[in-house]
Amino acid sequence: MSPLFRSATVPTPTSDGHDAVLCQAAALVLSYPDEDLLARLDLIEAALAGTPSADRFAGVLAHLRGAPLGDLQAFHVQEFDLSRKHALHLTYWTDGDTRRRGEVLARIKRAYRDSGLVVDTGGELPDHLPMVLEFAAAVPAAGRELLEQFRASLELIRIGLAADGLPHAGVLEAVCSLLPGESPRTRAEVQARFGQAPPVELVGLDPLDRNRPHLAEERA
Repeated sequence: MSPLFRSATVPTPTSDGHDAVLCQAAALVLSYPDEDLLARLDLIEAALAGTPSADRFAGVLAHLRGAPLGDLQAFHVQEFDLSRKHALHLTYWTDGDTRRRGEVLARIKRAYRDSGLVVDTGGELPDHLPMVLEFAAAVPAAGRELLEQFRASLELIRIGLAADGLPHAGVLEAVCSLLPGESPRTRAEVQARFGQAPPVELVGLDPLDRNRPHLAEERA
């Protein structure tokens, strides 16, 4: 499940309720599946019912209801931990294995801290998309700023999921719909619009260690 955000102060919401519900629902269904997630599927579906996002979540909810937990966990590991095309660590897509990545991760941690929330990361990196989405649900203004900062990452993940026919693609479509402008249709359009090319080949990654970052060779 996604990390726990506890309020040390009382954040002031600056977004409508639908956006917060969408971000929280997306954080849950993109997390590593467990019994707790499966027990919440009806609640997630009910919260989204009648909203513009309901249809976009239908595929992933059906997926999570359609197989035993062990199979769902194996699928998640294969598609999100072992596959480089669907990496959920946002700085992987923008910074790869560079010195700058550490600085960006530190800025994300600072955004969490400055919001007045106490964050239990569970050993995960702060740029893990479910964590960023849960933050956006708790503190909409600061969370939206982070999502906009990593718009290129979100769009590249969305394009990869859609190309491979994964049911999670609709969730990324819903998240991207919260941000200004239409989504790019191709990776080339992402690069043209945001100046962000896809990362190069990963090296030195033990894909079975879920708490380590996705790494890429430093670009020249």
